[in-house]
Amino acid sequence: MKKYKNYLMDMDGVLVRGATAIPSAQRFIDTLNERGIHYLVLTNNPMYTPRDLAHRLQTAGIQVTSDHIFTSAIATARFLERQLPNGKAFVIGESGLTDAIHHAGYVMTEANPDYVVLGETHGYNIAQITKAIRLIARGARFVATNPDPSGPSEEGVVPACGAMAALVKEATGVSPFFVGKPNPYMMRSALTYLGAHSEETVMVGDRMDTDIVGAVSSGLDTVLVLTGVTRREEIGRFPYQPTYVLESIGDIEL
Repeated sequence: MKKYKNYLMDMDGVLVRGATAIPSAQRFIDTLNERGIHYLVLTNNPMYTPRDLAHRLQTAGIQVTSDHIFTSAIATARFLERQLPNGKAFVIGESGLTDAIHHAGYVMTEANPDYVVLGETHGYNIAQITKAIRLIARGARFVATNPDPSGPSEEGVVPACGAMAALVKEATGVSPFFVGKPNPYMMRSALTYLGAHSEETVMVGDRMDTDIVGAVSSGLDTVLVLTGVTRREEIGRFPYQPTYVLESIGDIEL
């Protein structure tokens, strides 16, 4: 396997499975730290701050600091900052999203916002969704953190950003701009954050339809690990293929 200067990696299915660490994931992180290899953990989850997610990983036994975590919320805030500095947004989301948008210099308001930003919450509020629909109908631009239609919870599957964005789209006729994976913007934004070049970077993921296609679209080499949702026999049906297929992240030769 080619040696890379930088590593991007998904979190769920690559480093952890639920609240359990993937065997050898910590050893891989330790080796990156020891050799001074740059890396970021990428996640489409916009609800939590990097500090929250670092704590979650540490609870599972994976020691990753918050400065090595990059979320779709951070990418969304950077997108807004580049498109319209010091703008206004009506935001539906948790602290991971609201903190990132505040740090980007945005005012959060429902009074004539430039953007409606849809993230994920622990419980969507129909009054907020209705307000978002009316603001978009009046001309606010529609941005969403990630296209995932559903996500896991302790009680079972819950609707995620993609599902609620579909509801708003149907009500307004306006399609959102999804920032998170598989949008190449997420990958390119992470590369910029890391100060890395695509030719020297590899993306490690467990999903062909988000991690791998997003990285391929960004010109990155890819590693598909089989510790998440994708099975080996499913890989061949996709028109794009990973550069490498490995059983787990611990099989990467640094």
